[in-house]
Amino acid sequence: MITSFIPLFLQFRILDVIDIFLVALLLFSLYQLLKGTAAVNIFLGILAIFVIWRLVKSLQMDLLSDLLGAFTSVGFIAFIVVFQPEIRKFLLAIGSPGFITRNRFRALFSKLQLENSNLADIDPVVQACHRMSHSLTGALIVIGRKNDLSEFKETGLSVDAIISDQLIESIFYKNNPMHDGAVIISDNKIKSARCILPVSAITDLPAELGLRHRAAIGITEKNDSIAIIVSEQTGRISYCRNGELSMDIKASGLKTMLTEDFSGKE
Repeated sequence: MITSFIPLFLQFRILDVIDIFLVALLLFSLYQLLKGTAAVNIFLGILAIFVIWRLVKSLQMDLLSDLLGAFTSVGFIAFIVVFQPEIRKFLLAIGSPGFITRNRFRALFSKLQLENSNLADIDPVVQACHRMSHSLTGALIVIGRKNDLSEFKETGLSVDAIISDQLIESIFYKNNPMHDGAVIISDNKIKSARCILPVSAITDLPAELGLRHRAAIGITEKNDSIAIIVSEQTGRISYCRNGELSMDIKASGLKTMLTEDFSGKE
């Protein structure tokens, strides 16, 4: 019986090893690019179906193999539709001048490194929200975790500043031209202001919730970010995570929630 496996090992070439390594690297790269977004679940689902299809095909289970094969063909089209923004960004990067240079190549795969979802400067965010609550200053703050929110940062004005309560308050001051939109915090810095966020399509939200709350729900439905809202009408602080809204949060409760979500523990 052992001798029957010898031809299989003899046919295993060094090119097969390279092929497996490159496919594994590609899948890992795609996972890192999508990590922290809702799209990663779709990606893992399509990958699981493909693996099962290859398995049943090797076992010569013809009926199930044909069924999964047809689903895989349709799934490829769905993959293109779902990941259209990521594919477009990747193709634009490839087509840009100087892509093959060392710096550009390094930038493309910079996401392969493990990302830090720790937020060290929690107190300035809490203090700013506390004071804006008392002054009835409307605010929307989005804090990235594993997903770097790059597609949303690009819709606003670049800030790239150290987190401070004075800066956050000044951005949302009503006479500041940057007060509309959201502030995005990632990598322990205020990255962008006046950012445009997707609005949730949920229709059964309370009527008193404005666009800030709907945008907070919308952005946290798409990725693993955290959104903090200060109501301009009531001064109430709300906390949004995974598309779920917690309203009327006190400053102490806000600090506790941020500490739990950004403690560095998975």
